[in-house]
Amino acid sequence: MTLALLLTAIIAEARVCFMDSYEFLKQFYPIDKASYELLQRRLKPRAFKKGDFIIVPGQIQRELYFIRQGVQMSNSENEGKEQVIAFTYPPNLCAIPESFSFQTPSKYFLSCLTDSEADYITYGELQALFDESQQLERLFRRMTEALLAGMINRHTELHSLTIEERFRNFCKRSPHLLQLVPHKFVASYLGISPTNFSKLYNKVKI
Repeated sequence: MTLALLLTAIIAEARVCFMDSYEFLKQFYPIDKASYELLQRRLKPRAFKKGDFIIVPGQIQRELYFIRQGVQMSNSENEGKEQVIAFTYPPNLCAIPESFSFQTPSKYFLSCLTDSEADYITYGELQALFDESQQLERLFRRMTEALLAGMINRHTELHSLTIEERFRNFCKRSPHLLQLVPHKFVASYLGISPTNFSKLYNKVKI
């Protein structure tokens, strides 16, 4: 890793870690400070070690995590083949969406690729907050809509873009992950073989 790439990764990680969570949430819906503080009072801290599983297949996700530090990954395993579905990192939310939203058993793993710190709220506490604050209910509806739009965009990219276009788009969105996440996981996420990923990594100037 060159010094320039290392500094880029450190700066990117610092930028997302120290982004004000209130400003992050306001990108989705303009909640006021009172609603934000109502949410903050319900959050509790939790820490994970690298390699820890947050959820495994068959478990129901009872907590929604607001990531403060670290990188997490959701993935599936079928007949020895691993498929990476998503990465999460500050200041994003972390969950298996369908398991948390519908309180059904997860079909996927959710694990920590690095030591991680987060604040969490339980499903029941969140539903109670919706009854207290229409702003928070609208906020999470908008965030769910943004998640759906992102999933549609990812599906479109996987089926319509070349492997180089997918790689370049990933580098624009999340360049710091290339220094924090094993490349085999990034390759799986992008639907690129490890060999072709290695060629692209050495060829494309980031």
